[in-house]
Amino acid sequence: MKIKAIAIDDEPLALELIRNYAAQFPALQLLQTFDDALSGAEFLRCRPVDLLFIDINMPDITGIDLVRSLDEKPMVIFTTAHKRFAHEGFELEALDYLLKPISMERFSRTMQKTMAQYHYKHVAAVPREPESFFVYAEYKQVRIWLDEVEYIESLEDYIRIHLVNARPVLTLMPLKKVLEKLPHDRFRRIHRSYIVAVRSICAIAYRKVLLHSGATLPVSSTYADGIREWSGK
Repeated sequence: MKIKAIAIDDEPLALELIRNYAAQFPALQLLQTFDDALSGAEFLRCRPVDLLFIDINMPDITGIDLVRSLDEKPMVIFTTAHKRFAHEGFELEALDYLLKPISMERFSRTMQKTMAQYHYKHVAAVPREPESFFVYAEYKQVRIWLDEVEYIESLEDYIRIHLVNARPVLTLMPLKKVLEKLPHDRFRRIHRSYIVAVRSICAIAYRKVLLHSGATLPVSSTYADGIREWSGK
């Protein structure tokens, strides 16, 4: 996933430099550059971006005022030839402040910071689906990999977890409890006694599902609507 960016600066040479530097970073997609702040601001209101390079001292509106006016603020990197604006820039929680003329080395350090921040906000913060869980069986904790589960069978207070390439695992646990550990889009309850892995189903017949392994499981009337959603009926 690329970091989408634009640059706003009233100096054409400064924009050309940013274009050249940005081209060295595959993770960065510089969508457009603007040499007047009002056009850049209009673009941002219609098409939010991840990152904004913006000069502070421009004739129509300052970069600081433009950033303040945005309802949804992207990551901001201020560029300017004047050190005195740095304090105001950081008050707006700017990611960085590049003093002109900008060197490639300084730009590279800024991009490392930008990519780390983007990863934190958009990748690391996304909760990842669990790929396994543990159950207590045969006097030890046994790891169950989701991709190996074919279906789960209730035996009153116990459940039997049927696996694709291993013998079933028997553990003391109610079916409702194990269902809480499973991703809803990958596992469905089809009967008071059965949960099935969706990928294991090869056919759906009236009130039953046929699995790739050859097993046939019943579908109760309580869960029949969910089965009809799969089959499109």
